[in-house]
Amino acid sequence: MAKREKITPEKTEEQPKKKNLFHQDSKVDEVLVRIAGYDVPGNKKILPGLTRVKGVSWVLSKAVCVKLNVDANKRISDLSKDDIQKIETFMRNPDIPDHMKNRQKDHETGETGHFIGNELDMKKDFDIRRMKKIKSYRGVRHTNKLPVRGQRTRSHFRKKGQAVRVKKKK
Repeated sequence: MAKREKITPEKTEEQPKKKNLFHQDSKVDEVLVRIAGYDVPGNKKILPGLTRVKGVSWVLSKAVCVKLNVDANKRISDLSKDDIQKIETFMRNPDIPDHMKNRQKDHETGETGHFIGNELDMKKDFDIRRMKKIKSYRGVRHTNKLPVRGQRTRSHFRKKGQAVRVKKKK
């Protein structure tokens, strides 16, 4: 009988090593781009990257890309300073229908507007203060630190130190 020879595949090109997602190299320098007061990672694409800004939803992010003719698959780090400036001005005063904005019929002015960042936080705080002041149902719920939107409170929203009271059958 003849001896069988082992057939080994020829070594061609070495395959690239897989990156370990848990331990990233310290050599990787991540670029942060400042948009409307928020740091957005430069490696993100424009569409999901803009949603990192408070008050910018996926709908507004898509509207920015369509209205300003920006490629949604482009990376944030590839944007020029002029492009970033255009995006910021559009987000502060977007040219979109009223139903897509985050502040319809403001209580003070009666106008519809869109707010981002700290302005949105301030408007929300003022709304909660107004509800507490006029003692509306929602304002009272905020004051007592209870859920405002109709959730049940039997098993959740218990404060620390409060005893669970269960009635036993007699």
